[in-house]
Amino acid sequence: MSTTSVVNRHYDVVIVGGGSAGAVLANRLSQDPARHVLLLEAGPAYTAAHYPDVIANANHVGGDDAHDWGYRTQDHETLGHDVNAIRGRVLGGSSAVNAAVAMRARPSDFERWTARGIKGWSFEEVLPIYMALECAYSGESEWHGRNGPFPIRQTTMAENTPSVQAFVRAAEAVGLSRVDDFNGAEQHGVAPYPLNVVDGRRMNTGITYLTDGVRHRDNLTIIGGAEVDSVEIAHGRAKGVRLVGGDVVSADEVILSAGAFGSPAILMRSGIGPAWHLEQLGIPVVVDAPVGERLKEHPFYYNVYALKPEAKAMEPVAGAIIWTRSSEAEPDELDLHISATHIFDPAQSPTGGAIVLACAVTLPRSTGSVRLASRDPRAAPLIRYNFFDDPSDLRRMMEAVTLSRRIGRTSPFRDVVELEMYPGEDVESDVDAEQAVIEAVDGYCHPTSTVPMGGDDDPAAVVDVDGAVYGVEALRVVDASIMPDIPSVATNVTTIMIAEAISRRLVER
Repeated sequence: MSTTSVVNRHYDVVIVGGGSAGAVLANRLSQDPARHVLLLEAGPAYTAAHYPDVIANANHVGGDDAHDWGYRTQDHETLGHDVNAIRGRVLGGSSAVNAAVAMRARPSDFERWTARGIKGWSFEEVLPIYMALECAYSGESEWHGRNGPFPIRQTTMAENTPSVQAFVRAAEAVGLSRVDDFNGAEQHGVAPYPLNVVDGRRMNTGITYLTDGVRHRDNLTIIGGAEVDSVEIAHGRAKGVRLVGGDVVSADEVILSAGAFGSPAILMRSGIGPAWHLEQLGIPVVVDAPVGERLKEHPFYYNVYALKPEAKAMEPVAGAIIWTRSSEAEPDELDLHISATHIFDPAQSPTGGAIVLACAVTLPRSTGSVRLASRDPRAAPLIRYNFFDDPSDLRRMMEAVTLSRRIGRTSPFRDVVELEMYPGEDVESDVDAEQAVIEAVDGYCHPTSTVPMGGDDDPAAVVDVDGAVYGVEALRVVDASIMPDIPSVATNVTTIMIAEAISRRLVER
């Protein structure tokens, strides 16, 4: 179906973006046959069984140019280089190109939310929603759901490569505990990943929530290749959306689920954002709001090892992870990751095989921003991560790198390693190691908080606890952008949970 076929129709709800949140909303809101729902996706809208291998194959991470927005940050002045900001441009969104890590945020993550005065988002309140979305075959029933649409599988040691198994055992050798279930009671330690992968296939939300049965609902329309310019607003109320070509789709309610970059960009083009910034671009101000002011992302550094020829297996690519705390972590916080994966081009290794021990600060204190480059909806937004703007982030990153390299020298991991490629065995001093990290730091692909939720007395909030935009009726944002702070883990499952929670509230109202 083409965009022209929906222009002359009126919908109850139009959802912009069919990713980790938008696909969930489309499913849940269209369960009422009296509610006519339109889902607009800028990328291809593949049927559930016909995603190309570059998307469906869980061993291919990051998609390709045809399924990515092509964003790069503007961080060269502070880091000396910009950072790729991979975002999926396809039905399923970034859940279609990620590493399929299916780990929940921790209770302490939600405690930070409630400390801001945000109600309805405590861990006790969201745990039942996490469980309801999940289809798990293992783990204790007090922590896991069995009948949800989203499959989560705890991978085993036996399923992993010899080098990943060696990484786990070496982490234990340096004092880390083995975790039975990262989505259970305890997360501090090391273990293979839980993944939303079934038989090697990445189960993105376009597959799991938009099944053939859901897509055949008479009251649900899904359009691919539909890029949205702005929200149509009249007399303080959203009336629909304007597409990039100029066509307008009318609706009683608009929900933006375009992600941590797309949703703030659409809001700003619609006149909702920092007044000073909109005025610079000649955009009439509808609501002066702190859109794009509080971007958070996990800084990510790759400690890479060439594997010995006899241990150079590299599939499955997503292996195991350490979740631990730095010396600066608050009580009950786990603010460091070291993830062992094979997301690396084997041709770049002298032995034809490599393993990446990727280090991350999962509770960064540095704050970035998203701005418009121009009023042109096809112009990429100006994204700044501002990694290490807060010095504690770099200090804690170096603790993770130090631990990672210690594991690199510990048996049985060192027994499968030929050499350290990055930062390299010649990098020995703290100064040189720190410089190597700054020169190569990347993003974990977990951007959040550009349209943060908060109470009506919070000057930093753009939306309320249900995603409703302050100052405009019938307009919501539901995606990772509304997280008031970044969780200490991959964001995909929490984004799905947020969409499930808000859709419940909308259905019940």
